Amino acid sequence: MPMFGKQIAALGLSSLLLFSGAVTAANAEETTPINTAGYTAAVEALAESGVVSGSATALQTGDGLRLAEEAGLLDLFRSALDDDSVDAVVISPMQSGQLSAAAESADKPIIALDTDFTSDKKLSFVGTGNEAAAKSGGLAAMKKAKSNGADKPQAVILTGAQGDETHEARLRGYRSAVEQAGGTVLEVQYCDAQPDRAAAAMEAVMQKYPQGVDALLVTSDDMALAAIKCIWDNNSAAYQKTVICGFDGNQAAVEALDRGELTVDIAQQGYEMGYKAVEAALDALEGKSVESVIDSGSEVITADNIDAYIADCREKGLWS
Repeated sequence: MPMFGKQIAALGLSSLLLFSGAVTAANAEETTPINTAGYTAAVEALAESGVVSGSATALQTGDGLRLAEEAGLLDLFRSALDDDSVDAVVISPMQSGQLSAAAESADKPIIALDTDFTSDKKLSFVGTGNEAAAKSGGLAAMKKAKSNGADKPQAVILTGAQGDETHEARLRGYRSAVEQAGGTVLEVQYCDAQPDRAAAAMEAVMQKYPQGVDALLVTSDDMALAAIKCIWDNNSAAYQKTVICGFDGNQAAVEALDRGELTVDIAQQGYEMGYKAVEAALDALEGKSVESVIDSGSEVITADNIDAYIADCREKGLWS
């Protein structure tokens, strides 16, 4: 049955969009390009089918944007749960451990977007299959390292907060890729997904392994770019041939790959992620079955396919 009278809202801490709605989507993950075009496309498509009342394309900012800037993610989450006009919540936390306790009072569908968290109140996770995606990108990095002459590549991994479900999954994928390639993970540096900590970790790696390492596998693009800057700032000749793999598909990282600074990037499908999250929330409100995990897909970007990837991003409105 069509959900006439339902409202859809999409809240982001860095930008706020209000479709007319009862699904609230709060995105606090700065490293993932969850473009609002995905939300917009989903709402427009569903509106055409009579699923959503009102104008799906009339976006509002103003007071809502100020609210998003002033309030923390948990406050936004709790407010959405307490708001009787909100029927479902789509949320992307910075770290997976933040929301479990807050979700205990939920009596409405919760969709985790991009970053998963553990709660029996969560209906579904929409995002990248992080372990499989990291393994695919890691294998591409290992292949490149071997083509550079490293028969058994030695790798260092920079990752996020220890225990964070997303980064731990990516870490497992990278480890698996290195092991499958017959290589060795020299060490793992936990950087809390913070670029400044990744830069400090890279400094320590260069001091500990002055001869260089064959591959640097990083679980977010922001940290990868910080590590690259550290290498260039130190004018480290030993690390000029290091194969560097990032994860997210951010525009800045893809541009770095295009310049030859980054070797491999694992691109999350931000458009599909936003679209499928809104679609899952509305399916739940209509009483339809929703999968507990919805993989939005990923793509391994290298010099071989970067032009096609950039063209696709521009076509979807993800890049200017």
